[in-house]
Amino acid sequence: MKKTPSTLAAIALALFAASAAPALAQVTVKDAWVRGTAPQQRATGAFMQLTSASDAKVVAAESAAAAIVEIHEMRMDGGVMRMRALSALELPANRTVELKPGGYHVMLIDLKQPLKEGDTVALRLTVESSDGKRSTVDVSAPVR
Repeated sequence: MKKTPSTLAAIALALFAASAAPALAQVTVKDAWVRGTAPQQRATGAFMQLTSASDAKVVAAESAAAAIVEIHEMRMDGGVMRMRALSALELPANRTVELKPGGYHVMLIDLKQPLKEGDTVALRLTVESSDGKRSTVDVSAPVR
């Protein structure tokens, strides 16, 4: 194969792209679901398991199903269960972080309509890699 300047440029670009790829956090989502709501209920939680190939953090979440979407943590504090919004959820490399009732979760607030079993909620998570680069992960979560 004759190496012309354009061929060399293409090879260089491919090598650069391959070397840059690990910088972006590759996050996999497993077992996503959203808790169904009663007719007048205005908030619910989304749960899932997140695993990142490299150190990263979830820095934002959004969904057309709710006006406000936040990453929350529930934990015991002085014998009282407390819930608070997090600015970020750490995803250590190759460790599964479980979002579950009574722990970390995605809070959907000011729902546009009730969510019933059989519905599916689309979520988008914004993930920031350890070098500050951001990417999004789309999640399709059935309502249970």
